[in-house]
Amino acid sequence: MADLSSETSSCCAPAEQATCCQPSEKQACCAAGAAGGSCGCSAGAKTKTTPASEIRETVRDRYAAAARAIAQTQTTSRGSGPVSTITATGAQVFGSTLYDGSDVEGTTPTAVEASLGCGVPTAVADLRDGETVLDLGSGAGADVLISARRVGPTGKAIGLDMTDEMLSLARANARKAGLENVEFHKGYIEEIPIPDASVDVVISNCVLNLSGDKPRVLGEAARVLRPGGRLAISDVIADEDMDDATRSDMQRWTGCIAGALTRREFGQALAGAGFVDIEISETHRVHDQASAAIIRATKPGAA
Repeated sequence: MADLSSETSSCCAPAEQATCCQPSEKQACCAAGAAGGSCGCSAGAKTKTTPASEIRETVRDRYAAAARAIAQTQTTSRGSGPVSTITATGAQVFGSTLYDGSDVEGTTPTAVEASLGCGVPTAVADLRDGETVLDLGSGAGADVLISARRVGPTGKAIGLDMTDEMLSLARANARKAGLENVEFHKGYIEEIPIPDASVDVVISNCVLNLSGDKPRVLGEAARVLRPGGRLAISDVIADEDMDDATRSDMQRWTGCIAGALTRREFGQALAGAGFVDIEISETHRVHDQASAAIIRATKPGAA
C-alpha cells in the first residue's frame, strides 16, 4: 500500500529518525539526540530484526488511521496527512490513478478513490462467471467490488482485512454498489479464516510486502485455493541491492518498501508454497530501490 507518514519527533530530524531501530527505541533515540550524541541505534550496534507481531501492530495502526482519514474526507491524501500516494518528486505511484483506463464496473468512485494499492490485480486475474475470489488485505473494497461484478451472481467475492475501520469502509461501499455476492471478514493474511480449497482465485493489492511472515501468507493462499486455482497479485519487489537503512525503517515498511521481497526471493517463496507457472512482471518504479509488479502463479491440479 501507499506510503504512510508519521509524526516528526521534536528532537530528531526525519533523516536521523530513520536510524532508530524500532518504535520502542524512540525514547532512547531522542535522549541520545538531546544529549548531543548519535540519534539512533547505539553506535556500532547491528540493526535489529523487527518481530512479526510488532510489524503487524504498526501496520494495523497506520492503516486504521488511514481509514479514519478516508472516512472523513472520502479521498486519499496526495501529499500530507496519514496517507500519501506520491513520491518525494511528486509522482503518484500508488492509489486511484492506477485504475485510470481500467474496467472498474461494479465498484464505487469512493472505493476506487480510497485505493492505496500499487496496481490493479483484477486486470490480470482473468475472472470468470461463477468463481469465488478472495482479496487479501481488501482495504476499502474496490478490488472486491470489481471482482464481484465480474464473477456474476453465481460467483462470490470475499474481502479479508485486519482493521475494523477499513472493513467499515468496504461494507459501506458494497452497500452503495448494491452488490449482494460480496462478504468481508476480519482476520490476518497469515491465518486466513477460510476453509481449505474453497476459492478459485486469490488476489491482493500491495499487501503481501507488509507481512512479517510472507512464506506463511503464500502457504495460506495455496491452502485456500482449489486445485488449479490462480494467484494474481500486485505488490512491490525490492532491488537486490536495497540498503540496510531502508530495510530497517519501519515507516517505509508500512509504506510498502522496506518489507518487499526481491524478484528472486518472491519466486523462491512461491515455489516453496507449491505454486507453479510463476510470472513476475514489473510495471513501474515506486522507489529508487523498488518497483511495483504483477505476480501470477497457479496451484497444481485439475481446475
